[in-house]
Amino acid sequence: MFSNYLIGLREGLEASLVVCILIAYLVKTDRRDALRPIWIGIGIAVALALGFGCALEFGSQELTFEAQEALGGSLSILAVALVTWMVFWMRRTARHLKSELHGKLDAALAMGTGALVATAFLAVGREGLETALFVWASVHAASDGSPRPLLGVALGLLTAVLLGWLFYRGALRINLARFFTWTGGMLVVVAAGVLAYGFHDLQEARFLPGLNDKAFDISGTIPPDSWYGTLLKGVFNFQPDPTVLQVAVWLLYLLPTLALFLAPTGFGRGRTTTTPVRDKV
Repeated sequence: MFSNYLIGLREGLEASLVVCILIAYLVKTDRRDALRPIWIGIGIAVALALGFGCALEFGSQELTFEAQEALGGSLSILAVALVTWMVFWMRRTARHLKSELHGKLDAALAMGTGALVATAFLAVGREGLETALFVWASVHAASDGSPRPLLGVALGLLTAVLLGWLFYRGALRINLARFFTWTGGMLVVVAAGVLAYGFHDLQEARFLPGLNDKAFDISGTIPPDSWYGTLLKGVFNFQPDPTVLQVAVWLLYLLPTLALFLAPTGFGRGRTTTTPVRDKV
């Protein structure tokens, strides 16, 4: 549940910050007349993300078992690729997000209502589609018939909305660079589990070999239905009897990606993080 809460919080907060920046800029520049097109664009983006998530969930139920596993594995890999790109991108550009959005909004104001709707839709829509895909992949990987994964996502999104409102009201100040570093690092760990499970799905679909080649089996020590087994499953997508391929994929993704992301002067951080980001929206 925690991993899904983290996904909802991280992805939802990015979208909330975008909305707060757009709304606050229009209010401060006395362009309240442009608020309606912005909200229309945001509403369309949210509806598209929800529709995309429903299409993934209900559309996959009509497939055969092998097709479901192939789809789940492929989308899990795609989701991890998108999330990995997102955490690196946000880590490098968080400092300039506000000025970048202001520039796009100024251009849209000059072009008219349609451009305002499109600006809000594109700014929020990317986050929404990415969130829907990664949430579906994570819930699919952690599926045990319980509603806890979806509950975790919902709580994360609600927390993100609350934080966004507090940012807008000026009641909360936060070091965004530090926040995105810590949550990004944790999200990389979650993504490693989703990626490993995605490869397991492809093995289940007979797309990849080695389904019966277990790296280890500690089900007797950590029963999947125990409270600590459930906790490890919920947080890290832990599996007590992974295949050799799953373990290899998990290590090959997690170690170099986390090292790059947390490197003091490496690709994951760069010059944009030398100054703490304390920006009241």
